[in-house]
Amino acid sequence: MADDFPPGSVWLVGAGPGDVELLTLKAARLIAAADIVFHDALVGPEILALAARAECVSVGKRAGRHSKNQETISAMLVAAARTGKRVLRLKGGDPSMFGRSTEEIVALCNAGIRVQVCPGVTTASAAAASAGISLSLRGVAREVRFVTAHSSNGAALDLDWTGLAASGATLAFYMGRGAVGEIARRLIAAGLDRATPVLIACNVSLPAERRLTTRLDLLEVATRAFAEDAPTLILVGEALDAGSAASLAAPAMRTVTHGEP
Repeated sequence: MADDFPPGSVWLVGAGPGDVELLTLKAARLIAAADIVFHDALVGPEILALAARAECVSVGKRAGRHSKNQETISAMLVAAARTGKRVLRLKGGDPSMFGRSTEEIVALCNAGIRVQVCPGVTTASAAAASAGISLSLRGVAREVRFVTAHSSNGAALDLDWTGLAASGATLAFYMGRGAVGEIARRLIAAGLDRATPVLIACNVSLPAERRLTTRLDLLEVATRAFAEDAPTLILVGEALDAGSAASLAAPAMRTVTHGEP
């Protein structure tokens, strides 16, 4: 057993966007060494199969269907570590990218429990790779901004829309499927061109991945028709168009399925 995962300690591990082959080698090693794995809802069976010796506990959270609140999850991690188990908290994507890792780290540290973090591939990077584009592009997009589009109880998104619209950045909206109407309206109202390219990516990195390119003013209707109930990432910005040779002759809206060139 590796010295970095002693009994009674906790690792927060990034499961990546879904494809088991996008796990880091370190993540795979830690999953195999764990005694108990607390995992998110979107962590798939191929990844969980690596935890052959562990008890697997779903604490999955998806929009509108939270099985455990954050305080309960943190308490479960503390309780399991106190029994002397090697505890692994398996999070989709990267633990530090909208993964609530700080709350869990604080709870564990306050309980005197050793906790470490293993990063994972974040979904925006995997979506860009699948689509054959770059999130940044010299002369077009010098910044990439990662934004959570999840709000509590349907509240309006408290974001700097003017700053986002004026940044010239590629914008990556996580958990944005339910807020696409507000995202489009607020960005357009803040001055972003209605024709700004958008990529809607569902089930990123999985065999069922689907991608749709469209424009900002069509984002809401396109997402409603295309994404259904799938985990969805929204990318917005000129780099999406300028960075993809395949998109230059394409119509304003086209469907691209996983695995196509």
